[in-house]
Amino acid sequence: MHYSIKRTINLLIAAITLAISGCGQHQLQPIHIDGEAQGTYYSIIYYDTLQRDLKPSIDSLLDDFDQTASLWVDSSLLRLVNDNEISIVNNLFATLVELSVQMHDFTDGAFDCTIGKLVNAWGFGFSKRETMDDATIDSLLRYVGKQPEIISGFCGEPVVRKPFDETTFDFNAIAQGYSTDLVCQFLEEKGISNYIVDIGGEVRAKGGKPDGCDWTVGIERPAENRYSSPQVETSIKLRNKAVVTSGSYRKYYEKDGLRYSHTIDPATGRPVEHNLLSVSVVDTAAWRADALATAFMVMGLERAKQFIDKHPDDSGTQAVFFIYSDGDSYKTYATEGFKNLKIEN
Repeated sequence: MHYSIKRTINLLIAAITLAISGCGQHQLQPIHIDGEAQGTYYSIIYYDTLQRDLKPSIDSLLDDFDQTASLWVDSSLLRLVNDNEISIVNNLFATLVELSVQMHDFTDGAFDCTIGKLVNAWGFGFSKRETMDDATIDSLLRYVGKQPEIISGFCGEPVVRKPFDETTFDFNAIAQGYSTDLVCQFLEEKGISNYIVDIGGEVRAKGGKPDGCDWTVGIERPAENRYSSPQVETSIKLRNKAVVTSGSYRKYYEKDGLRYSHTIDPATGRPVEHNLLSVSVVDTAAWRADALATAFMVMGLERAKQFIDKHPDDSGTQAVFFIYSDGDSYKTYATEGFKNLKIEN
């Protein structure tokens, strides 16, 4: 999710081709729908005994989500709040704020939704990149770190209280994950219990295929550059879980021979400079996996491993897969929880 305009495809769903083959044949056929949302793609496979086409309803749900949380919709609620044109928000916006503050506290500030001005200034938002020097960074850091509040208005409606008028929110490191969860909730309300949902690489699956096979998800091998064709590094079986990957090797820009990662450290206001290339987190909720993957990219490998060791009982920190640079090559590190999900080649 980095603190950026969302990631390019970090996850490759092998289930798209495996859904109609693999463990065996079955009479019930999968329904596959896809489209665009939040400036990226979505791809959904589900099994429905009624064989309903739910694309119109899902498109409507995702469009409503964009109207609240997208930085790319000029009239979105997020843009209006950032521009101080409104403070009364809806329940969805309030939830995104509350979850973001929760993850900020949980990760000791590595996850931070108040990073918006820095994201834009570094050229990873919708504004033109600024000339970044120490003075500029320090001036923007004044508005990062202090968290917003949600309070009740006169009629009980949620109101967001910004720490500073200049504070700019960026929900990109949690919004796609949360929208994935909302689509899953919608499917379950329709009585569908076997599905896989992918919105821009934020993947969540429930159940499996009618023949008993698990869903299969491939995790991308670090690419040499943003134009390289995606290749699968490893695959995992996914059932009743979400998996999200955050990486630094496709979202960047180069200047004066240096490559600047889209992952901005809220503590320094600068792109991270460690050797961690990507992190994949498996969790019960896509929003949390999204936020943790971003936080781990900010922390770097060693700090992230220490964090996982410190929180052994917290959902989402057990199954994690790291890919990091080791000179001219790269290496991987997987927690035991992640190893149990891997499909051996």
